[in-house]
Amino acid sequence: MLVDDTQKDVSLLKEALNAAGYEVVAEERSPATLLERVGAVRPDVIIIDTDSPSRDVLEQVVIVSRDDPRPIVMFTDDGNSDTIQAAIKAGVTAYIVAGMQPERLKPILEVAQARFEADRALRDELKTAQGRLAERKIIEKAKGVVMQQKQISEDDAYRLMRKLAMDRNVTLLELAQQLLNVMQLLS
Repeated sequence: MLVDDTQKDVSLLKEALNAAGYEVVAEERSPATLLERVGAVRPDVIIIDTDSPSRDVLEQVVIVSRDDPRPIVMFTDDGNSDTIQAAIKAGVTAYIVAGMQPERLKPILEVAQARFEADRALRDELKTAQGRLAERKIIEKAKGVVMQQKQISEDDAYRLMRKLAMDRNVTLLELAQQLLNVMQLLS
């Protein structure tokens, strides 16, 4: 998808994309409805051509990156480091200053896609780790309740919880959550 936020003619960019083996599935003159169009068109990459990314453009990039993430490449004339930081923070995968050169287009898009996938893998890994940590906290809290109620050691509480979970054919996490729910109800 090609988003043109300039008064310039983007036919050169479109031709360069076609020559590099890419198909422009949609062209937008305004980023205002970017999320809606991305949802409808489902492009592999979003390319934004802008003189300088406005606040509105960056807000739309944030929304797309949050709700329907994909690589976003921005071609601009604005090399201001604050603008670059704002664009990257918004979700731009590749920020290219000083225009587009057709021979550089394919490698730029390939790097943007590779970086996007690497970032996605890291985000997924972080989300998994955070989920495991949250589960561990629930189990530890329930183990503390069992230790206090039964006046037993940590190891004994853990063994008891594991046995109960196996006897009831539930996961340790499910048992821990049930235990905490009962304790909350009784308190």
